[in-house]
Amino acid sequence: MSPEIVFLDRETLPATVRRPEAPHRWVEYAQTGIDEARERLRTATVAISNKVPLTAELIYGAPELKCIAVAATGYNIVDLAACRDRGIVVSNIRDYATAGVPEHALMLMLALKRQLLSYRRDLAGGAWQRAPGFCHFGAPLHDLAGGTLTIVGSGALGQALGKLARALGMHVIFAEKKEATSLRPGYVPFDQAIAQADVISLHCPLNERTRNMIAERELGLMKSDAVLINTARGGLIDETALLEALQTGRIGGAGLDVLIEEPPRNGNLLLDVDLPNLIITPHIAWAGAETMQRLADQLIDNVDAFLRGEPRNVVS
Repeated sequence: MSPEIVFLDRETLPATVRRPEAPHRWVEYAQTGIDEARERLRTATVAISNKVPLTAELIYGAPELKCIAVAATGYNIVDLAACRDRGIVVSNIRDYATAGVPEHALMLMLALKRQLLSYRRDLAGGAWQRAPGFCHFGAPLHDLAGGTLTIVGSGALGQALGKLARALGMHVIFAEKKEATSLRPGYVPFDQAIAQADVISLHCPLNERTRNMIAERELGLMKSDAVLINTARGGLIDETALLEALQTGRIGGAGLDVLIEEPPRNGNLLLDVDLPNLIITPHIAWAGAETMQRLADQLIDNVDAFLRGEPRNVVS
């Protein structure tokens, strides 16, 4: 019998998803609730999920399941211990967004350093029209060139952003892990890297070690005109502390593509304010058409490899 491949949340990947090469039965659902997942995985050989949590209960309730292909880099939606117990292969997507995510981070830091929202607000309020001279001087502008960019996370995305930033004339440093007891060559101690940055950009995974990595203490170390960029995971930043730092002028600004709860159906304190030094986008740094297509192609490459008996991008 051909393997059954079930894509639980096809709607989350608006790109062309080709079918695997091997004979198979393909089933896809736009979205899948937790209460629906068990029945939908009952006869599945391969489960594809972007954001549907694959809990131990679901994994033990899917007797035919042999592979979980995560349609994302992060795989915290999967109970890896249950997969190891069942002998289920888990694969993820890697290095697909090395153009889109760094470009988005660069857009956010440019907009904040060049005070895009502040000047847009001034213009809408008639400030330029009333200016005595040819231009309107409002919020102070800063060049990226000559500034220091601290990157937290030295994987493919962090390295790609560093390349873009250097092309703009920035000095790029990589922060050592926060709890590190020794310093790797080419890294700067975490606190020092935070304190000397004109821009900080986060490109690391969310786990118990990195949760609330940037909180009141770290925000207090930052320069008063420094900006914080997060295109990684919302839980890396203490949102309450960040809002206070923005409102009191402790830091210059923040650009976020992620929040702790996504989507923020229960609201979010950062969405309740209208600040010219805060830009929030709805987790779309990865969503350029070209980037999403690379993800979709790699996803099926992972499935094809598993069906050939040559699993790749294996995390468990």
